[in-house]
Amino acid sequence: MIMEVHNYGLHVTNVQIDAIAASSVFLIGDNDSIVLSSFFDTPPESYSILNLVPLGA
Repeated sequence: MIMEVHNYGLHVTNVQIDAIAASSVFLIGDNDSIVLSSFFDTPPESYSILNLVPLGA
């Protein structure tokens, strides 16, 4: 996704943040790019890897 926003003459005087989500970005100012990534933080002991069908005769 490519998104281009022009905020010419942007002037911020006051910011109030009431809540923060698990995936949040709060940015005031200039930047060239934002890279988003995600991962699962599931602990290894919660995985169940089983062979449900016998592979040999």
